[in-house]
Amino acid sequence: MSVAESPRETAPGTPDSRRIVLLRHAKADWPEVSDHDRPLADRGRKDAPAAGRWIAGTGIRPDLTLCSTASRTRETWKLVVHELPQRPKTVYEERLYEATVGDLLALLNETPDEVRDLLLIGHNPGMHALADALSGSADGDALTRMERGGYPTAAVAVVGFRGTWKSVEHGVGRLLQYWAPHE
Repeated sequence: MSVAESPRETAPGTPDSRRIVLLRHAKADWPEVSDHDRPLADRGRKDAPAAGRWIAGTGIRPDLTLCSTASRTRETWKLVVHELPQRPKTVYEERLYEATVGDLLALLNETPDEVRDLLLIGHNPGMHALADALSGSADGDALTRMERGGYPTAAVAVVGFRGTWKSVEHGVGRLLQYWAPHE
């Protein structure tokens, strides 16, 4: 299903609808540095802008971006944001690094209610586990493709839900879209 064909049941015009864009950092290199300080590999520097173009093509305009403090997530964000039509407010959040699903849900629950569309840039296994945990249902073959692909680097899932950020919990969302650079 293309972005243009995707159902918009959680469109921004609906007062209580919200979307979470879950972006796993692009492919990182393995130099002799701490895990937190790993930079992007050449492939990551190519895939991150592609992810940004895909996000821009969905029509989603994040109100807020929460990005892990790790070097590879920050570098991913710098390449993604140049592809977006507008730069959202960005918060570099230490709790995204090595976050569990519980940690990620706690961060979502803290999001201000004026935020309709949130972009989270983090790491696996957290991004994949959160997409799975939130998605009580899915559009088209998005869930099958996400499960088959294993949520590779630079993959993006869009989960929609209705309600407040404080109400986010397992199964409340619908996986609206899934994209991976080498699918």
